Amino acid sequence: MNEKVSDGNVAARLRLVTSLAPGAIAIAEPDGPPTADGSRSYALTTFGNLNERSDTIAKGLLAWGVRPGMRLAMLVPFGANFIELVFALMKTGVVTVLIDPGMGREHMIRCLSEAEPDGFVGVPKAQWARRFLKKRFPKAKWNVTVSNRPVWFGHSLEKIIALGKDPSQAIPFPRIERSNQAAIIFTTGSTGPPKGVLYTHGTFHAQIDRIRERYDIHRGSRDLACFPLFGLFDAVMGVTTIIPDMDPTRPAKVNPQRLIEAATQWEVDQAFGSPALWNTVVRWAEKNNVTQPFPTVRRVLSAGAPVPAVTLEKLRRLIHPEANIETPYGATEALPIASIESREIIAETGPAASKGKGTCVGTRFDNVQWKVIEIEDGPIETLDQIVELPAGKIGELMVTGPMVTEQYVVRSDQNSMHKVRDGEITWHRMGDVGYLDARDRFWFCGRKAHRITMEKRSLYTVPCEAIFNAHPAVYRSALVARGQRPAQEPVMIIEPHPEKRPNSDVERQTLLAELQDLAARNPLTRRIEEIQIWPSSLPVDIRHNSKIFRERLAEQIAKKQ
Repeated sequence: MNEKVSDGNVAARLRLVTSLAPGAIAIAEPDGPPTADGSRSYALTTFGNLNERSDTIAKGLLAWGVRPGMRLAMLVPFGANFIELVFALMKTGVVTVLIDPGMGREHMIRCLSEAEPDGFVGVPKAQWARRFLKKRFPKAKWNVTVSNRPVWFGHSLEKIIALGKDPSQAIPFPRIERSNQAAIIFTTGSTGPPKGVLYTHGTFHAQIDRIRERYDIHRGSRDLACFPLFGLFDAVMGVTTIIPDMDPTRPAKVNPQRLIEAATQWEVDQAFGSPALWNTVVRWAEKNNVTQPFPTVRRVLSAGAPVPAVTLEKLRRLIHPEANIETPYGATEALPIASIESREIIAETGPAASKGKGTCVGTRFDNVQWKVIEIEDGPIETLDQIVELPAGKIGELMVTGPMVTEQYVVRSDQNSMHKVRDGEITWHRMGDVGYLDARDRFWFCGRKAHRITMEKRSLYTVPCEAIFNAHPAVYRSALVARGQRPAQEPVMIIEPHPEKRPNSDVERQTLLAELQDLAARNPLTRRIEEIQIWPSSLPVDIRHNSKIFRERLAEQIAKKQ
């Protein structure tokens, strides 16, 4: 779809898609359990339905008194309701506060409180929590309860819809520019408390254009949306969102059979999921001798963490032989920045990564600029304060481009630590360390906050962990620090594959000896003398189940001293 959108509101893209194919299916959501043969009923929403219903809700909100610029927090589970409500909020010009409920109760309450919402659009459970904690949300006067049952407080969604259908209450939609605020989206908090990132409508436009163009996504595709927010992108690209039967906050616990059933029934040609999800699918297929369960899938997107070459090689056997598996790279503050396809990883960069060269995230998206600069733990105000490093030297990555956000509005104290001004241009310090190669590809070596400083030498997580991950018994590993900079001691935490976890002290000591020998034979890891086999799964982020919470591990090993 190459049609241009003149309206600054990103929701205008939905109107354009609807004008081209109003009867096409926008969302298919499971409606009841699967039958004996794996097929099931689905509740269907056409693009026409989605656009009309979100229009009606938006008109009702405006008639009620909601105005552009207000902040409304969305606390509705992912599904057709979630998608239509987000588009309705966009059409009114409000700033939608989007938050992962799985980030934990304490984080979620603090993030919502600091976002200072003017109201909540949520299910009854969320509204009860808001009322119980009303002192934390003094501005929250515009509250809409989303429920099929009678509502005891606030406005029900049905009342808002009734207002939207009343011609006497009609208020024109506000004019929205690309520079206007659209959403506050929170980081995962994998390296500290979650931060609220401000998205403008222009940010979303830039993301959509580049994703569609780079991955050649066309109207009529069918996407198995295993990552909720991508369903919003599907809708404005004319792609049908197939919502799978899974808990989106626990992608690693997915039942692969449910995905296969949905993909088969809908003949999906695209799927988006985290590395943890695809690892679960690959392991299940291996265990059950299942071959090519996704024969119609020609495009897989996987983001949130690097995907090992061995996983990609196995995943390729499960999908169409000519399919592309793309791993976009970025962060909540700047996405997408770069991308690499599976064949390049399997043939070239993957083998290098397993030898400790870092993980290649690929080449830049159009209009993205990047630099690797000398590592600095303090703020950098302007571009003339940086020291740019040559290719091959490890430093911190900074980026700029139309999809790079300009500020945090929750934890705004972090702006000075991450945003660098260059006249009218804002550069974002990614907090990732790595280097550029001769082909201008970035090789990710870990998070800046996770590096270990041993006097004059630094150890970086990804290259060191790759050496240990090469052992056949190791599922994943985490390099963490004991002590404070600049005299830290490295500790390598090991999570074995479930079937290869030691069952006795003898087996445990044998595995430790093998890992210590592996470390001693590589110059990258020979200074790592302490290795621990972790008694359970390593703690990971809720959004992708892929990023390891190394800070938690560091706290736990410190307590064991």
